[in-house]
Amino acid sequence: MSVQGINLCNLPPWVIASRHFNENPQPLEIQGVRHANRFLFDKLEGISKAHERAEVFHDYMSVKFQLHHWQNHTDAARKSIKNSYLRFLRGWMMDSNSVEGAVLKGWVESRMGLPPTFHKLRIPRIQSEEYMVFALDRTLGSARTNAINSQLDLLYEYCQYELGKIVAPDRFLTLYRGTNDANDYMTIETIGKRDSIVLLNNLVSFTADEERAWEFGDTVWEIRAPPSKIFFFGNLLPTSIMKCEGEFLVIGGEYRVRRVMCTV
Repeated sequence: MSVQGINLCNLPPWVIASRHFNENPQPLEIQGVRHANRFLFDKLEGISKAHERAEVFHDYMSVKFQLHHWQNHTDAARKSIKNSYLRFLRGWMMDSNSVEGAVLKGWVESRMGLPPTFHKLRIPRIQSEEYMVFALDRTLGSARTNAINSQLDLLYEYCQYELGKIVAPDRFLTLYRGTNDANDYMTIETIGKRDSIVLLNNLVSFTADEERAWEFGDTVWEIRAPPSKIFFFGNLLPTSIMKCEGEFLVIGGEYRVRRVMCTV
């Protein structure tokens, strides 16, 4: 996988992208985010219920990035503040090839060092015209926001905090993805009749529900995802704020995928 030489993580991008990392999970941390927001994480430690922690997180984001003060600003500033991390999550759920999707893929590229391999078109390399289509959408999506990458930094670290209460960092989550274009993915290695090493886009949607995955394609893949490669999952935020139960946004790279056999 083509990766950038720099990122903002505690591990280099070629490690994060590799199959070795995905099969031998390690914690990932975006430099400085936990330390700069230690008040939040210290407060979360004193709260036993997940839905209450989620409310505290959302309130913290609102205050830190002034998301609740949009009425008091000029029209241009209002649009910037209203375009919070929630807008980009919802935009991704509607269409991962939207401008919101480009912003999320751009966050992965800037923080993890993994450029996208697909956005509306397959992206062969970052010097290509196809990459410029992605870059334009990313720029358009980021133009009127209030520090959206910093918001997404904190969202990722909060996601990692909550996952740490569910699964150990050296364990895996079994997830599923339905697709109608399985043959369009780059296969790095064929291991058996049902198992392959496949290069996934730098951010990809999965579900924890195998049956639901069949709703999205005639091929369903199963992967074991490291907790540190989960950017967001549907139950992370209160349903009153974000309704996407069962969905996981997974940071990409080289994954071992197993084709699930249809039992119907």
